[in-house]
Amino acid sequence: MRNRYTRLTQLLLGSLLLLGTALAQAGPAIQHWQTSNGTRVYYVPAPVLPMVDIRIIFDAAGARDNISGVAMMTNGLLEEGSGEMNADAIADAFASVGAQFSSSSHRDMSVISLRSLTQTELLDKAVSTATQLISKPSFPEESLERERKRMLIALQGKKQSPGAIASEAFFTALYGDHPYANEATGTEESVQQITRQHLIDHHQHYYVGRNAIIAIVGAVDRQQAEQLAETLLGNLPAGEAAQPIPEVESLKQAELVKKTFPSSQTHLLVGQPAAKRGNEDYFALYVGNHILGGSGLGSRLSDEIREKRGLSYSTYSVFSPMRQRGPFRLGLQTRNDQADEALKILMQTLEEFMASGPTAEELIAAKKNIIGSFALNLDSNSKIIESIAMIGFYQLPLDYLDTYTAKVDAISTEQIKAAFKRHVQADKMVTIMVGSEE
Repeated sequence: MRNRYTRLTQLLLGSLLLLGTALAQAGPAIQHWQTSNGTRVYYVPAPVLPMVDIRIIFDAAGARDNISGVAMMTNGLLEEGSGEMNADAIADAFASVGAQFSSSSHRDMSVISLRSLTQTELLDKAVSTATQLISKPSFPEESLERERKRMLIALQGKKQSPGAIASEAFFTALYGDHPYANEATGTEESVQQITRQHLIDHHQHYYVGRNAIIAIVGAVDRQQAEQLAETLLGNLPAGEAAQPIPEVESLKQAELVKKTFPSSQTHLLVGQPAAKRGNEDYFALYVGNHILGGSGLGSRLSDEIREKRGLSYSTYSVFSPMRQRGPFRLGLQTRNDQADEALKILMQTLEEFMASGPTAEELIAAKKNIIGSFALNLDSNSKIIESIAMIGFYQLPLDYLDTYTAKVDAISTEQIKAAFKRHVQADKMVTIMVGSEE
């Protein structure tokens, strides 16, 4: 009896410690407004270092492709030419003021990033150059052909990667005809079809004020931040926000897809569409998955599959919410002759976790780990801007970071079980196995 009360006391003290830590931590205060042409702006002052980070996101990514690969090529060629500037002149313009410009495109978002020192003459030139690339890219034919060759080579390379093959098959099986099935990198057939006019049309349609958000973090005051946002995006036509992405349908039944690949290991992916950004179950799913397979070597999956049975060096599970329902994915690599056993243990572990939920000890340890690392996720301007850009793009509450640790600390075992029951159906999973039949 004494041991029982001692254990209960330890659990209560642990909970109180986590609560105190959660209340002591808060995110940066986010200021928000709109530009004259409808771009949503998210700003956090960070005066310690004389630099500013800017991230611009357009709802113009792979899910918006009419020809797969157009969004990525449009975004990638922004810095290849504008007006009389070619790629070399653009690179020199940024290098001459110590600025960094980059871009990337994914399924949900096309991203442009700029980092510059805040000294007036340096910042003005960096912003002027970036503004021209965003609003008036020329998409030179020679750059288009060079990018086409690069993308085709990359697509050939994916054919030699069992992991890439598994990932593509996974998204195809999950999303079918939905836009999320589109590979941002395109296909060999689609990339061959892309013309300069496709890029121009995509840019004119999606790179507009009301279809963008801009995040600014750095040593600039509110007035300077407002001017930066207006300068960078104010000259774009207001346009309209992209139409909502269609809802994702649930899988009707389980599906097993096997692909033969001459490798000594099988790449295994299991999953289904789950939650979208902003779902009220997000924190319960996040904390629960941290215990199941999101915390590396300390997770349930790692304990059952790696530590107890030696079936895989690493295994994981992850929720990837997007504008619509993103995938819940479990994965591992194992020897071909162990693939069936590894899959069996993977599913058993998931089902047992969904039935019983985490133990009290697991839940306290997960909360302690998540809350303890929260400050590290906001310890630099680049990390802060990543967070506030995500908040802006998915239109999450402005106090999202302020309430983050408190929401994590409030999660219970029953909430985790209920959330998993609502969003995960273990009997209707897609399973992808890529490896040798031997």
